[in-house]
Amino acid sequence: MQTDTLPREDEETALPQVRDEEGSLNGAYLAAVSEAIETSNAERLRVLIGDLHESDLGDVLQALSREEREALIALMGGDFDWTALTEVDETVRDEILETIPNTAIAEAVRELDSDDAIGILEDLADEDREEILAALPLAERIKLERSFDYPEESAGRRMTTRFIAVPPFWTVGQTIDFLREDDRLPDDFTEVFVVDPRFCFLGTVSLDRLLRTKRPVRIEEIMGEVTHSVSATDDQEEVARLFERYNLLSVGVVDESDRLVGVITIDDIVDVIEEEADEDIKRLAGVGDEELTDTFVSAVRSRFIWLLLNLGTALLASAVIGLFDGTISQMVALAVLMPIVASMGGNAGTQTMTVAVRALATRDIETINPIRFISREALVGLANGVLFAIIIGVVASLWFSSTQLGGIIAVAMIINMVAAGLAGILIPLALEKAGADPAIASSVFVTTVTDVVGFFAFLGLAAWWFAIS
Repeated sequence: MQTDTLPREDEETALPQVRDEEGSLNGAYLAAVSEAIETSNAERLRVLIGDLHESDLGDVLQALSREEREALIALMGGDFDWTALTEVDETVRDEILETIPNTAIAEAVRELDSDDAIGILEDLADEDREEILAALPLAERIKLERSFDYPEESAGRRMTTRFIAVPPFWTVGQTIDFLREDDRLPDDFTEVFVVDPRFCFLGTVSLDRLLRTKRPVRIEEIMGEVTHSVSATDDQEEVARLFERYNLLSVGVVDESDRLVGVITIDDIVDVIEEEADEDIKRLAGVGDEELTDTFVSAVRSRFIWLLLNLGTALLASAVIGLFDGTISQMVALAVLMPIVASMGGNAGTQTMTVAVRALATRDIETINPIRFISREALVGLANGVLFAIIIGVVASLWFSSTQLGGIIAVAMIINMVAAGLAGILIPLALEKAGADPAIASSVFVTTVTDVVGFFAFLGLAAWWFAIS
């Protein structure tokens, strides 16, 4: 007799899908992981997460409670994939590392590529990091210590020191035999790097060209010139732009003597691009480096300072309104309509500011004439100002049966939309020139300008009109 039910032993070992159709972690899968942790079933837990990609494992760690994370790592023992710690928020990583002895971290670091090891160690306290480095073999310790000599968020911190380098006088046959026989080489690579006896960077040979060339041919005959390389001290954002511009898969990293010291690959650069974009978006909203896993206190602290600054700018706008309290008392309609002018200006300024901050971040603004960019935004503000002036002018005239009021708000709308366009581009440019981060500071100043100009233009024009009427 045919049945649709699984035998009991198959039911117990059946694995739920890790992710649902939308790409989110499957609730049934997380429940199975939690159950394995709660019952201390290490064998079941290894079946559930033993073959997970480090990115998926990182998401699982973030979805679990702190106590569950600690229990999971303890149950997995030597089978835990420490690379997953590079895929979690800094807050979660710190919580995990706090519970693990430095000797155990040192053992884990030995199994990681240098860039992943740096990603885990760089957030630790100096004394903990020194203790972990001291527990490593000399050669590995020297490599990691050299990486820490480079600035944070530099190519030297992102590079891996595991790469394949050969001399130019080797033949293709020698190189292929070397790749097949040396177990110390990295598992994944797309290029072979060519160096001289001093390890100066001479060129590269792509893997496809290497495999298509006959064995007796010398490497120097088929290597390409060094068209793209980066200094170990270059900012990681500049390196990301290089990858984006030239569609690179990897790039050599050289020191001040032009010696090849590491390689940055596209998978690391994807992380950089995501981090930088995430950082810019958060700073535009004034939340700094806040993460979803941050505590309640951390979230309040990171947002408070910018909300406090915004309160100060709001008081400035209120002070402008206070200058015209007599005018407002003569016509209540002004109090009803004036938020419209400020709100439209604020939105227009935010649009321009977003385009400007992104252009500054990607250095696209350097490829065009800034004056042309400023002129364009002023004209966009003027055009939108005229269009919306017509709309709001008609609405206000019909609403309050006053063509004079419609004309006043229409002119104020044009003035504020032009001011919004100029503020949205000029403030980020000015902050960039002053050495400040335009992403984190622009929004407060742009909003202040549009509020003050909007209120002053609308109420000032109304006061002038009442004075001459």
